[in-house]
Amino acid sequence: MSVDEAAGARLGESVRRLRKERGMTLVELARAADLSHSFLSQLERGRSRPSMSSLHRIAQALGTTQPALMAAAETDEPRVGVSLVRAGGGLPLENPGGTGRTLVAGAHALYPMLFVGAPDEWGDWYTHPGEEFIHVMAGSILVELDDSVHELLPGDTLYYPGGVPHRWRGVRGYGAETARLLFVQEGRRR
Repeated sequence: MSVDEAAGARLGESVRRLRKERGMTLVELARAADLSHSFLSQLERGRSRPSMSSLHRIAQALGTTQPALMAAAETDEPRVGVSLVRAGGGLPLENPGGTGRTLVAGAHALYPMLFVGAPDEWGDWYTHPGEEFIHVMAGSILVELDDSVHELLPGDTLYYPGGVPHRWRGVRGYGAETARLLFVQEGRRR
């Protein structure tokens, strides 16, 4: 089993464990997350990986956050004091237009994620507890916050409350395919 496959299996176990703690059946979770029962079954068995959008819907249906699900998948310990994630490590994330990886293992107050590439089109709206910021290392993205759009260029940082509806996409012709983005979100919530 590859490192990515092992991480996917742990994420599936994390979703299953939390679903059972919440007293939900797979069918109930599928309905609440607006996802197929078969997809969730495959996810829980480590045979498929969710997109960021699907993981967000699963987390909301379970009353938690994406970072909390990912943290639970990376460790059985409730809180880790020190986290070292080597280059190429971390939980891999599927994202339209690119890939992502978590940059910390375990449950912490902050949950950084690195995204390479950006979707070409607007995706789903996200809301979550806590706060979030984005730092653009390369490329350019557009971030829509409720009723305003911000273009972020290399070196720009945007900070906002997670409760504000938000979504993002790359800027065509300006490095969307090679965008490198650091997202940091509050991570404690189980």
